[in-house]
This record gives sequence, C-alpha cells and structure tokens, in this order.
Amino acid sequence: MATPRQEKMREFLREIAARFFQREAGTRSLITVTDATISPDFKRATIYITTIPTSEEERALDFAKRKRTELREYIAEHAKLRTLPVFEVKLDMGERSRQRIDDLLQEG
Repeated sequence: MATPRQEKMREFLREIAARFFQREAGTRSLITVTDATISPDFKRATIYITTIPTSEEERALDFAKRKRTELREYIAEHAKLRTLPVFEVKLDMGERSRQRIDDLLQEG
C-alpha cells in the first residue's frame, strides 16, 4: 500500500505528465495520461498512457518514450523535488480492456 507521500507524488506526476504530453503531442493522436506509479524510494516512476485512436498506440508510445528526457527536464523546471525519478512510459492495458468491455456492452 502506498504511503500518503507516494500517493501525493503519484497524483502530481500524473497531472504534470498530462500537461507535458498535451503540449508536446502532435495532432495525429490524443495522448491521455491515465495513471502514474512511484517506487518507494522515489527513484523510479512509471507513466501510463492511452491514445485515441487506438490504432496510433504504438506510435504514441514510441513518441512518449523518446520524450522521457524532456519530460524529466519539464518536471525539474516545474517542481522542487529532492530526487527526480527516472521515467518509464507504458500503455495502460487496464484502460484498454475497460474500453473494450464498454464497446461490447454497447453492441449487445
């Protein structure tokens, strides 16, 4: 279970990553940051994203991974953190599954 400090950092990282990708992403797809996790030592963080349209997921993931250094710099500029984590970016498979279930329920 995450500590209150980890929860606060998780929410902060999710919000600031969302602002960064909104600013940096092109018009080809919409990148949405759905969640973030932070390790107990605050040295590693994972940002989870989804895309619209889903056909652009791999391209958006590649873009987000290429922008990790810039994301780290953006966070350093906009936050006073003792330790700046190393970022990983992953597709939010849980969100994709939820969307698929919603689509199936609407069809039936």
